[in-house]
Amino acid sequence: MTTPAVAAPPARGPAGVWPRLLGLRQGSDVRQVATVAVYYALLAAMYFVPACRNVPVFVAACAASFLSAVVGHNALHQSIFHARWQNTALRYLLSFGGLFPISAVIPAHNLVHHHLEDDGQPDWAAPGHVRFKWNLLNLLHFPNVAGPLTFNGVQRWAAVRGRGPFRRQYTSELVFAFGLTGLLLVRDFWTGLFFVVLPQLWGARSFLRINIIQHDGCDVRSEWNHSRNFVGKAFNWLMLNNGYHTIHHNQAGVHFERLAELHERRVMPRIDPRLNEPSMVLYLARTYLLRISRPAPLFEARDAGEGPRHDAVPAKETWVADGPDDARRQDEVAA
Repeated sequence: MTTPAVAAPPARGPAGVWPRLLGLRQGSDVRQVATVAVYYALLAAMYFVPACRNVPVFVAACAASFLSAVVGHNALHQSIFHARWQNTALRYLLSFGGLFPISAVIPAHNLVHHHLEDDGQPDWAAPGHVRFKWNLLNLLHFPNVAGPLTFNGVQRWAAVRGRGPFRRQYTSELVFAFGLTGLLLVRDFWTGLFFVVLPQLWGARSFLRINIIQHDGCDVRSEWNHSRNFVGKAFNWLMLNNGYHTIHHNQAGVHFERLAELHERRVMPRIDPRLNEPSMVLYLARTYLLRISRPAPLFEARDAGEGPRHDAVPAKETWVADGPDDARRQDEVAA
């Protein structure tokens, strides 16, 4: 049984000045705000300053786009700001950053991927949706399959009676993301296409690919062996500890700064050591570049009813980040 998440103490001293000024719930969330700010700065530099339209800045913008999507994932699990209007504003910024309504993360990831709700169909972003013999094609093509499945699933989920507030939030984010992008394209089509739209798409598609990277070949019905972890310290500093994926699934409401400690204490004694990878780069090279075929699953397939659900969460833990329309408790959505 998982233990409830305990909020980190408020930041104190000089390091706590910015969190207090910004109205952040946790001092370390300065890193999340800075990540989004850097991404926007790179997009603005490329769009408005011709000298910045070069390969290094473009690559940095694509990387920042992906990291901004990671912030969106975190923010939809646990809101960053105290004030609701700030959390709402952040959602609009994140929606433009990835060119999709960030609130889609709530049904697609928080509820379906974490198996608290579903519509009778498999996880919309399950690795098994792609089955090429050449494994690199599975990685490259995965967003083309998981993306439509996810957004079709979100539409079905949102159509259920009583979810009108979510639909309005989702639609307003959609209008903002595509409206602002459209204005940039009208002002300067080719600059907007190459230096805004391409980074947007890179981040969103890479965010989808993380599903196949972290779950392919794992035992999704196991309590501990359902996810692959990437445990490099530098990698996790950049990724806001999202390499520690097992503990995230088991305690999805825990703030990212606690994941490393909980991975060491709770996951390491229980997980199959093959699911702790020291480097994502080496894993990607070994799995998708240095071989043709897809690696065999690490675990034997089990019957649908066998084994525990791996993502039980304490009834008092906040499951979906608070926002204007969708504040929900885990005990309400997992009943």
